[in-house]
Amino acid sequence: MTPDTPEISAQKEQLFDRLRGGGSELQPLLEGVHPADLAEWLLDITPDEGWELLQALEGAARAEVLALAEDAVRAPLLERMEPDQLTEVVRELPADDVVDLFALVDDEVTEAVLRSVDLDRAAGLRRLSSYDPESAGGVMNSELVTVSADLRIGDAIKLIKIEGEEAEETRGIFVVDEAGCPIGYLSDRQLITNSIHDEVQDVMSAPVTITSDADQEEAANLVLHYQLEELAVVDASGVLVGAIAADDAHTVWEEEASEDFHKLVGAPADQPTRQPLLRRVWTRLPLQGVTVLGGLLTAWILDRALGEHLDGDADLLRFIPIVIGLAGNVGIQSSTILVRAFATGEVERDRELSVLRAEVAVGLMIGLICGAATTLISTTVEADTMETTFAIAVGAAIAVAVTWAATLGCVVPLVCRRIGIDPAVVAGPFLITVSDISGTVLYLGVAHILLPT
Repeated sequence: MTPDTPEISAQKEQLFDRLRGGGSELQPLLEGVHPADLAEWLLDITPDEGWELLQALEGAARAEVLALAEDAVRAPLLERMEPDQLTEVVRELPADDVVDLFALVDDEVTEAVLRSVDLDRAAGLRRLSSYDPESAGGVMNSELVTVSADLRIGDAIKLIKIEGEEAEETRGIFVVDEAGCPIGYLSDRQLITNSIHDEVQDVMSAPVTITSDADQEEAANLVLHYQLEELAVVDASGVLVGAIAADDAHTVWEEEASEDFHKLVGAPADQPTRQPLLRRVWTRLPLQGVTVLGGLLTAWILDRALGEHLDGDADLLRFIPIVIGLAGNVGIQSSTILVRAFATGEVERDRELSVLRAEVAVGLMIGLICGAATTLISTTVEADTMETTFAIAVGAAIAVAVTWAATLGCVVPLVCRRIGIDPAVVAGPFLITVSDISGTVLYLGVAHILLPT
């Protein structure tokens, strides 16, 4: 998440102005900008501008930006890179990040890169690529330092100095037996605080293990539950094949939580406020379809139970459950997505208006589709009793009410954020109440305007 500070906002504006002016002399502007900020800014520029930015970076900085960027952004950038350029990136990154990049390029490119790196590393990358990306093996780091139990602490530290350069930011070392199975773990703190003459087996702690085919969420939960620095990943025979560090586990947990969170409202898990409008509509429609069918069933039940009392304008009342359901769902979808985007830094202040416009457009499209579906289904089911004009008026009124609910679902969190109130606390109950009342009023008002007197 990019901090919303005047200094970083100014850096961003200067960089964007330079990119849109031709991209010349970018390097002075990139000095001092954190790769995480650059990776996030790639979301707000065109692929061509992103390519110019990437070309202005060198060595480790370019590799780190690619490692931190979203898949939707880095995939087109990787496609434009020559194999030798990608090889340079691969040499700068840990194995688990490299495998993530390989998943975004053609197999031919991957093979060309693997032929250009060290044989041992190429073999390790091939092995790591064979794991399911959603498994513990798919998120582990396979480049580790291991020692035997009878080694002294001083010798273990020397081994880290020798082999640690090839391992990813070693946080500690695993102790393995002759078969390669983990029997202990030594953290950096244990290595530093104990005497160099102590044997590893006297100070090591018991390792926590998980099999490589286990789900990544299960692995992340183990790390968080036991407050581990690293979780040992073993194969079917118990041999150590890698480790999952605490920061990797936290990333997995956050991704899984966001995915579940967005599934509840029918939104894409990956940057939902940056997705194309049609994809947003498509992913949210199933929930609204259920609401429309349920509302029409309710309207039919009310018609059978109170048919003789629902003549004329009173007949509008039996469609209010559809309005309340759709308006509530669409409003909660918009507000939930926005509140989550605020928490993750996806929506900065300079994007608020564009996100508002997009969400209103999504609400309008959903409203029109659901209104048309209501009109079509109701006139088909009740062909003998329902007038076409009445059904069209109901459909149009539903579209207006749903569009208003989407607008409200964005405006309420935005206003809360501006005045310093936590939108997560206010948006839910307040929004449901206001959208139910205002949506019903709008529905009845529009329907009365469209119906002949």
